[in-house]
Amino acid sequence: MAWKQTALCSTHLVGWLHPVATAPGSVSQVRVDLIPEHDLCLDLLVTVSRFLLVSDAVEFTEKARIMDEARINRALARLASEIVEENHGLTDLVLVGIRRRGVPLANRIADKIADLEGNRPPVGILDITLYRDDLSTVGAKPIVSGTELPGDVAGRCIVLIDDVLYTGRTVRAALDQLIDYGRPRRVQLAVLIDRGNEHRELPIQADYIGKLVPTKKSEIIKVMLTDFDEDEGVVIVERPAAEAAA
Repeated sequence: MAWKQTALCSTHLVGWLHPVATAPGSVSQVRVDLIPEHDLCLDLLVTVSRFLLVSDAVEFTEKARIMDEARINRALARLASEIVEENHGLTDLVLVGIRRRGVPLANRIADKIADLEGNRPPVGILDITLYRDDLSTVGAKPIVSGTELPGDVAGRCIVLIDDVLYTGRTVRAALDQLIDYGRPRRVQLAVLIDRGNEHRELPIQADYIGKLVPTKKSEIIKVMLTDFDEDEGVVIVERPAAEAAA
């Protein structure tokens, strides 16, 4: 399978391009999942005859499909069990998903904890857009979806949940935002995929890992969930050699 990447002059960022309509002269809705780490989604209305694109789409090669729906489900079940065991139950436990794919993952883990314990822990949402350390490159009007936390976080055990741990900068932004809402007793991190310590740019590690996937810098982990995507699974795609060298 080939994946396409493009650059948008309105954001100066690179991401996955998903056109909804491509009829000449028509207005198309384009979804862009920014990479390499936090997949912030922007909805842009553009006229096909007047592209905002400033570079040609780049073909990415799918190297491996490392998880399917069943494997994702098993990994989340294991994470749920480990979270309950480590925290000795659900007392003061709050799961907080990092937008975008961290949110459905947090809800799925909460459902599995409910199956184990008979009670479902509260789930919150963090939108880290305004806390990114590359905010100046996002544009004058970044898209903010909103943060929703279930009550006061002070004195509670917070488990941050995201799909991929790469450089650690997304988690750093999430921690900064979380602390602005109060002082938790403890903060833990659960991720579906950890790309390995060699890519880390900050001293951040996950407490709970669905799957450790050592990768090269030229490779990209693409997590697909039916909440946002047509398919469900985790794939490794690779940039062309020239792109990776740059």
